[in-house]
Amino acid sequence: MGYGNKTLKECTVLLCVATILLLAESRRVKQPRCPASCTCTKDNALCENIRSVPHSFPPDVFSLSFLKSGFTQITGGSFLHSPALHLLSLAYNNLGTLPKDVFKGMDALVKVDLKGNNLECDCKLKWLVEWMHTTNAMVDQILCSGPPLFQGKLINDLVPGSFDCITAEFASYQPLMFESISVESFTFGMDTFVVFAQPFTGTCSFLEWDHVETVFRTYDSIQSTSTVVCKPMVIDNQLFIFVAQLFGGSHIYKRDISANKFIKIQDIDILKIRKPNDIETFLIDGESFFVIADSSKAGYTTVYKWNGYGFYSHQSLHLWYRDTDVEYLEISGKPHLILASSSQRPVIYQWSKSLKQFDRRTDIPEMEDVYAVKHFKVKSDLFICLTRFIGDSKVMRWDGAMFKEVQTMPSRGSMVFQPVSIGNWQYAILGSDYSLTQVYQWDLKRGQFVHFQDLNIQAPRAFSVVSIDNREFLLASSFRGKTQIYEHIMIDLSNN
Repeated sequence: MGYGNKTLKECTVLLCVATILLLAESRRVKQPRCPASCTCTKDNALCENIRSVPHSFPPDVFSLSFLKSGFTQITGGSFLHSPALHLLSLAYNNLGTLPKDVFKGMDALVKVDLKGNNLECDCKLKWLVEWMHTTNAMVDQILCSGPPLFQGKLINDLVPGSFDCITAEFASYQPLMFESISVESFTFGMDTFVVFAQPFTGTCSFLEWDHVETVFRTYDSIQSTSTVVCKPMVIDNQLFIFVAQLFGGSHIYKRDISANKFIKIQDIDILKIRKPNDIETFLIDGESFFVIADSSKAGYTTVYKWNGYGFYSHQSLHLWYRDTDVEYLEISGKPHLILASSSQRPVIYQWSKSLKQFDRRTDIPEMEDVYAVKHFKVKSDLFICLTRFIGDSKVMRWDGAMFKEVQTMPSRGSMVFQPVSIGNWQYAILGSDYSLTQVYQWDLKRGQFVHFQDLNIQAPRAFSVVSIDNREFLLASSFRGKTQIYEHIMIDLSNN
C-alpha cells in the first residue's frame, strides 16, 4: 500500500514537471519570429518589397523600417502587437492616408518618419494633426499632396482647427400616409406643432411631437373642403388658423383652450377671395396682419388686420393679376410685400407709415412667369429665391436699389424653391414634379448655392423646418405621394 502511494506521488511529480516543460516549450515556440521579406537584428527590423505590414515582430525589436514596399495603405491595428517600438519609419511608401489612431498605445515612440508619401491632408487625417500636437515623439517634416487648400503645405504647420470636417445630411425619418400641399410649424404655449393642408381630404392635419416614442403623432384636425393652405398665427396667446379653400369660401378658426378644440370664428370675404393660393402673416408696429394671394381672374389679393375682436379687410392690393404667392420681408429695415403672378412680373410693395398701407414700388425686370418668391439672409445680405415651373429659377440679391441675379437653377417642373436655415447652415430646396428634389447649400466663399443632396419626394409643394429636443427636422409636403419628414443629422468626416 505504501509502495503504491509512493509510485503515485512520483508519477504526479513527473506529470507536473512534464507539464511545465511543455508550457515552457509552448511559450518558446510561440515567440514571434522575423517575418518573411524582413531582416531582423537584435534591436532593428527592415522590411523590403512587402505587400502589407506584418502583424508581429520579435519582442526585442525597437526600430522598424519599410523600404520600397508595395503597399499604398495600411490597415488599422497594424502595430498593436508592437507597443514597445521607438521608431516607426513608413517613408517613401506612396501612402495616401493613415488609419485613425494607428499609433494608439505606442507610448514608447520617439520618432516617426512619414516623408516621401502622398498624404492627403483631408478630414481623414485630422486625427494625425491632433496626435502630432499631443505626442512626445518627433515627426519629420511632411508635405501635403492635397487637397488644393493644403497642397504643398507642411502637415506639421497645420492645427486641428485648419480642418472643416463637419457636414450634414437630410436622412429619411418618418413618412406620413397622406398627400399635402402646404406645411407650417409653430409654437403655441410650451409646445411645438406642425400642420399640413390636405387638399384631397379637405383637412388641416395637426401633429405634435411624442417625446417618448420620438415620432410625430396626430394632435387634431380641422375639416374643410379642397384645402390649400392652413396658416397658423398666435396673437396675444391666442392661436388662429387661417384656412384657405378653393371652394366654399375660406375661414378663420380659433383654438378654444377650455373646450380643447378648434372653433370657426369668421368667414373670409368670398367676393374678394375667389381662388386663394397662399397666405402670409406678419407684424407691423406691433399690429397683426395676414394677406391672401388670390389667383382667380376676378379676385383681389387682400391684406387683413386684427382689430382685437376679429380680422377685417384692410387693403386690396390690385385686381385680376392671378397672384400665386405673396412674401413678406423687410428691405432696408422697411416692411415690404412681393407678389408673384402668372400674368405679370413680381411686384414689390412698400409699407407707407403715413398711409398705413402698402404702395407699389417697382417690379422685378425680366422675370415673367414666377410662381413663388421666398427670401433669406446671409449675414447682412438679403436674397430671394424665385420659382419657375417652366424655365430657370433664380437666386437674386438686393444691391440697395434692386434685386440682381446671382445664380440660375434649371427647374423644369418646379413649384417650390424654398430657402431654409438650420443653425449656421443655409439651404435652398428646389422641388420638381419630374425629377428628384435637389438640396443646395450656401457656399460663403463662392457667394452661391452648391449641390448638396437629392431627395426623393413626389411633387413637393412646400418645406418647413422644426426644432424639437435639440433635433432638427425638415417637413416636406407631397402633392402626389407620401408626405415626408427628414432629420438633419450632423456627420464628422474625421471619424470615418
